[in-house]
Amino acid sequence: MTKIQILGSGCTKCHRLTEVTEQAAREMGLQYELEKVTDVLRYADFGVMFTPALVVDGVVKLSGKVPTLDEAKRLLA
Repeated sequence: MTKIQILGSGCTKCHRLTEVTEQAAREMGLQYELEKVTDVLRYADFGVMFTPALVVDGVVKLSGKVPTLDEAKRLLA
């Protein structure tokens, strides 16, 4: 099971990152658990300065932008 975390305040870009990531995971047939991290103090635990951010299995894969669907699939692979 892949653990996916979306770091962000709940802004429009954060919602879009969640949508794109979930769509990519579904299309890939990935079994995943999704957690939305909205606590700003937890961002520092990941070393993230810009949101939204995508964390996969504890590794920051993307910060400060929303990927395309194809980019999201590459990040989840």
